Amino acid sequence: MQDYPNNPVPRPVPGPPPGPGQSVPQEIDPRAGIDEAVAGLDGLDALPLVEHVDRFDAVHTELTVALSSIDRV
Repeated sequence: MQDYPNNPVPRPVPGPPPGPGQSVPQEIDPRAGIDEAVAGLDGLDALPLVEHVDRFDAVHTELTVALSSIDRV
């Protein structure tokens, strides 16, 4: 990985790993919101086309959250 001196955006730094005997608590089951998010597409055909974007965006956000936490499944 190269350093780019002209890139002033700071990069996030990961925190320390859990100590011995500690586990990372799982706050939310990543699968919990998937069915609910996909259910948001129900009745999409009855909505005006301009409202589809908001529905798809909401589903995309939920699926992104689920995928980003998949290693905890």
